[in-house]
Amino acid sequence: MRKLPGVHVPHRKNTATQPAQRLPIPPEVRIPMAMHIGAPAKVTVSAGDEVKVGQLIGEAAGFVSSPVHSSVSGKVKAIEEQDAATGDKGTFVVIETDGLQTPADGITPPTVTSMEDFIAAARDSGIVGLGGAGFPTAVKLTVKDVSAVEYIIINGAECEPYITSDTRTMIDDAEALWEGVRLIHRFFDARAIYVAVEDNKPEAIKRLGAIAEREPIAQLRPLPSVYPQGGEKVLIYNLTGRIVPEGKLPLDVGCIVINCTTLAALAKYIATGMPLVEKRVTVDGSAVKNPMNLIAPIGTPISALLEHCSVPTEPGKDGVGKILLGGPMMGVAVPDASAPIKKSTNAVTVLNERDARVPEPSACIRCGNCVTHCPLGLMTVDIQSTYLAGKIEFIGVYRPNLCMECGCCTFSCPARRPLTQYMKLAKAALRDYEAAQKAQKEKGGAA
Repeated sequence: MRKLPGVHVPHRKNTATQPAQRLPIPPEVRIPMAMHIGAPAKVTVSAGDEVKVGQLIGEAAGFVSSPVHSSVSGKVKAIEEQDAATGDKGTFVVIETDGLQTPADGITPPTVTSMEDFIAAARDSGIVGLGGAGFPTAVKLTVKDVSAVEYIIINGAECEPYITSDTRTMIDDAEALWEGVRLIHRFFDARAIYVAVEDNKPEAIKRLGAIAEREPIAQLRPLPSVYPQGGEKVLIYNLTGRIVPEGKLPLDVGCIVINCTTLAALAKYIATGMPLVEKRVTVDGSAVKNPMNLIAPIGTPISALLEHCSVPTEPGKDGVGKILLGGPMMGVAVPDASAPIKKSTNAVTVLNERDARVPEPSACIRCGNCVTHCPLGLMTVDIQSTYLAGKIEFIGVYRPNLCMECGCCTFSCPARRPLTQYMKLAKAALRDYEAAQKAQKEKGGAA
């Protein structure tokens, strides 16, 4: 079977051999209520309340939502509406920590003897996709017809440069990860369970391979190190040969894809009853002289992580050009280091001024690199030109909604054109156009 294309990015896995250090508890955390796809959690505490680690501070506000728990013990300082790192407005619970990390009352392991119990545990844990997507895990595992699930893929590809937080999960929390595999094997009668790891992670492959050999309930599948190997649609095709159609989910082709850290966290919750309150985060990048993997409470300001790694916390200072939540291919730039880490934060990447500089684009030379390297075979150059020409009504022909914004087109473009940004703009323009067409049709029908 032919593998999907992509690009060969520099690995720069500088922290792959470093177990995570635990960050000192910061004086204050700012915990967002929107750390997942779907409706933001609804705040359940008030300013002045005393809270403990694992206490519910935000309840799920719908089926596609996720509860939020306090990551520290201390006092609620404020409930604030602030700008999130993405530029959207969001609600934050600001907690002044006491440094004691006192667990909340009633933290006990859930009873899990049925599929219903398993889904309830996933929901109550507050766990979402921890590889960056943020999709509520309970929703992903809620399947009407379990027999329709033929393949379950545990995603340990971690294909972006610098990031090794998932790698350390597969090494340091291998037993917890495999306990998650046992749970999946117990509650899903899938044809196969694959643990997918890129072949540039030999220690993780060795560690998981030893467990798989003595307990072969899942197959360890090393894959070539080609970005974006960890994309859901890419993994599904490369492992099963199945194509997820536009507008469909992996489940529509009989697959479920779960990030390895997500599954390990779920297994830990079922074993201890402590919900998701902390994250392992890689701090690295061309402006980081002392890269590390750190474990920090959710809501910790990025500045605390950077200071621990002796990195300046302001862009433009001492060679710091840009601070990203995530990796250099798909990460989101933040204006300053006051932004908090979220459930889905797997890395803070700090680029020097040279690497952060946006190159001056030149005219498209029609080389086709963007098309050749797109893992989904999209006609990126035609989507760009159609958008720039203002012919929004024709963009849908090129199916831009399939784009996962991986950045392969921009990375491979010799003219240095910001193709990924054009893809985002084209998708937004198409969405607005289709909404306007629908509204006009409904208005005409009503008349």
